Amino acid sequence: MLNDLITSADSLLGLRLRRQGAVQVGKSTRLVWRRLNRVAGNRLTVGDHSIVLANIRFEDSGGVMRIGNRSYIGKSDLVCYRSIDIGDDVIMSWGITVTDHDSHSLDWQHRQNDVLDWHKAKKDWAHVVHRSVVIADKAWIGFNVSILKGVTIGEGAVIGACSVVTRDVPPFSVVAGNPARLIRTRSVA
Repeated sequence: MLNDLITSADSLLGLRLRRQGAVQVGKSTRLVWRRLNRVAGNRLTVGDHSIVLANIRFEDSGGVMRIGNRSYIGKSDLVCYRSIDIGDDVIMSWGITVTDHDSHSLDWQHRQNDVLDWHKAKKDWAHVVHRSVVIADKAWIGFNVSILKGVTIGEGAVIGACSVVTRDVPPFSVVAGNPARLIRTRSVA
């Protein structure tokens, strides 16, 4: 009974977001609508036959997130200020964090009022570094991985569990660790 109520509420939320034009979902795709946060003023596109169980948060208006066809994202956190792009046939486990920004300025003078501003429901992004994140087709990302701003994960790459990805990952490579380092290169199959 409770599950039916949650499913119905989730479906109504999805209908509202689709009508607003902020979210476009492909055929046979499963998305947990109640895990979307601050979607208005942003753009989320999910391809066909994907399963997205993640918490998706847009930090400000003007963000764009694309998730491709036949991709799976477990219960993870995708935090977008401007751009996160996830390709086709990507598998992402649970506990993953992907963010395209630093959240705060490294300079204390520029972050000293962050908490006070939050009380006013605002955020000054002027001094916060942000760069797009791209996860190419056929990548596999293990559980509890952190993917930081500006990273491109190449086609067919594998990221080992609990890794922190701070640099680009070449196509068809295996990386792991904190920071993630090349373990080996796989043959293209």
